[in-house]
Amino acid sequence: MLLGRTAASLFWMARYMERAENMARLIEVSYRISLMPKPFRAHQDDWSSALKSAHCEATFAVKYDTASQENVIQHLVLDRENPSSIRSSMETARNNGRAVRTALSRDVWESLNATWIELSTLRMNQLSSDKLPGFLDWIKQRSMLFRGAMLGTALRRDSFHFCQAGAFIERADNTARILDVKYHILLPRGAGPGSSIDRQQWASLLRSVSAHRAYRWAYRDASYQPWNVAQFLILNPAMPRSLLFCYDWISNNTLSEIEEQYGDGTLPCHETANETMNLLANANMEKIFQNGLHEFLSDFIDRNNRLTAEIADAYNFP
Repeated sequence: MLLGRTAASLFWMARYMERAENMARLIEVSYRISLMPKPFRAHQDDWSSALKSAHCEATFAVKYDTASQENVIQHLVLDRENPSSIRSSMETARNNGRAVRTALSRDVWESLNATWIELSTLRMNQLSSDKLPGFLDWIKQRSMLFRGAMLGTALRRDSFHFCQAGAFIERADNTARILDVKYHILLPRGAGPGSSIDRQQWASLLRSVSAHRAYRWAYRDASYQPWNVAQFLILNPAMPRSLLFCYDWISNNTLSEIEEQYGDGTLPCHETANETMNLLANANMEKIFQNGLHEFLSDFIDRNNRLTAEIADAYNFP
């Protein structure tokens, strides 16, 4: 049985690595939309939408007046004072990993440490518009390297399952936020669902979560119907970034394994995870749209946050 401090470090190490990758994906959405011709762009809030999705508006407003591309990238990539920036996320992940170095395999630690060493030398002049896509791809690749090392070398014991819990909770949060931003914020004024502008934005969103080809294979839908995209990212059990996939993994793999290994019985975090998974498994997209996609996603994000607090309480995170 792990000490609470060790379990917390593993949980947050994996979660912040996932957050760095997800932040890169959020930035990529805004970058792709900013490159569209004016008739296909949303409105002047292309880059502020990334701030809203990342929940970084308050920290951004402290230092900047306008949500220009340069300011937003500086804040979301390099700003040390933004705890969710890519730099801060990687540094926090590395510090947590260093604190539990003996619980990690050599491959996991080296992937984490090497990424931080290289990232720590990055400067803003290396993130010009033509170099930004390459950097975002590098972040995603380094996150995948970390994840591959974890999956390929870690013993399937409580340390592994706490890492997986952190990663999938963060991934579910990101999918919900990026979907909510598209539907609730980015829809252009005067353009309704199904318009050419709307379709271009849905396609960009799918590419940002590496799901464009998978979506086309699953639906054969060249028009990107909003309900199909939403169903794919919320309820498709085979899509690795869908809310249902994430919670099936959290409920039936990570927390259930921890519950079995620790023998503490069913705790509030297990009940919340099971309830959320069952809610998603029995959900219907028609009803979700009727009741409001934004409201559904907001409720999900609240549930996800509650699960984190309950895990921390159950396993004595400091």
